[in-house]
Amino acid sequence: MSFRIEEKLTIDNSRVVDFKSFLHSKSVKQIYQRRKIESLYFDNINYDMYTDSIEGLTPRKKIRVRNYPGSKDNNLYLEVKISSVEGRFKTREIVNKNKFNYLKSNGILDSQYGLCKPCLSIIYDRVYFKINDVRISIDNNISYKFFNPIIVIPNRKM
Repeated sequence: MSFRIEEKLTIDNSRVVDFKSFLHSKSVKQIYQRRKIESLYFDNINYDMYTDSIEGLTPRKKIRVRNYPGSKDNNLYLEVKISSVEGRFKTREIVNKNKFNYLKSNGILDSQYGLCKPCLSIIYDRVYFKINDVRISIDNNISYKFFNPIIVIPNRKM
């Protein structure tokens, strides 16, 4: 199992140009073209994954289905990202459209969190850089919406 260390930083929008200039001055190489990323996150009814993440508890997980709209990669990826005291690692499997629709409708049964249903959809643009063994990604144009499928309740006559 390959662990990695992640550090997330927030940069004010007014400083992103300065940060990119700094990266350029350090001869950082762009490793992928800018691309759009769309993720559908799953959580249980109590939002325990979200709460564990906010509180920094370990071990914890994030379960999502990710895709890259507008790119050559048309796959849907079921990803489970695990954070532990040793670091973070991710499992990833390609799912077809039928399985994706099944997961959206029925959820995912997780041994730690129980039944997890889709709860949040996020889409953003990402650009990737690398210097030595450090990968840097910059995300922007971030938008999200809560996943709430419309439930139709038939009108019953009493």
